[in-house]
Amino acid sequence: MIKVTVWNEYVHEVESEVIRAVYPDGIHGCIKEFLQTEDDLQVRVATLNMPECGLTDEVLEDTDVLLWWGHKKHGEVPDEIVKRVQDRVLRGMGLIVLHSGHHSKIFRSLMGTTCDLRWRDNDRERVWCANPAHPIAQGIPAHFELEHEEMYGEHFTIPNPDDVVFIGWFAGGEVFRSGCTFARGLGKIFYFQPGHEEYPIYRNEYVQKIIKNAIRWAKPTFISEDLICIHAKQPLEK
Repeated sequence: MIKVTVWNEYVHEVESEVIRAVYPDGIHGCIKEFLQTEDDLQVRVATLNMPECGLTDEVLEDTDVLLWWGHKKHGEVPDEIVKRVQDRVLRGMGLIVLHSGHHSKIFRSLMGTTCDLRWRDNDRERVWCANPAHPIAQGIPAHFELEHEEMYGEHFTIPNPDDVVFIGWFAGGEVFRSGCTFARGLGKIFYFQPGHEEYPIYRNEYVQKIIKNAIRWAKPTFISEDLICIHAKQPLEK
């Protein structure tokens, strides 16, 4: 069983009737709904307004993969919570950063860059599968369409990814590395661009499939802590 925590700042859906109509139970509620249909996933949610942002030590220690959606309130996530999440990723927890989470404190801290990009409002996106052999791309066609999505375009100021699994092309001509993987410590990270709050992106069957695949890819590969300690104490060969 893979233990998943879906974190969402949960601000847009509270403040805007238009966005609440798209996601009446919040973005986190929509994601939880389609994830909990999977027999191998155990799903909980956490939001910014919960004590400790819902990310207590106990929750994180009981999380195999953390999904992160944020936008308006990146700065309101306390630094100690960010450090807590980062430490957990370095020890093996998977992290999936969604859409505008590229500017979250946790993603920027793990990337070590600004994670800036070009953007503008409503456009049509074609998501191309750039690496069909990757586990996250399994069951995804060569491309699929999102009729309405916020345009994210290059240059995206991230470190070179380990893999670029998806590339987004927009009707305005821009392109974007829409699905990228990284490794930090023992943890696996996947950044996935689609997911603007004004559109029902998380109801798209391929977006849902990609997120499910990413969770299974990012789950921890458990290594004995005793074995790590033993190797750490071994003297270097002369």
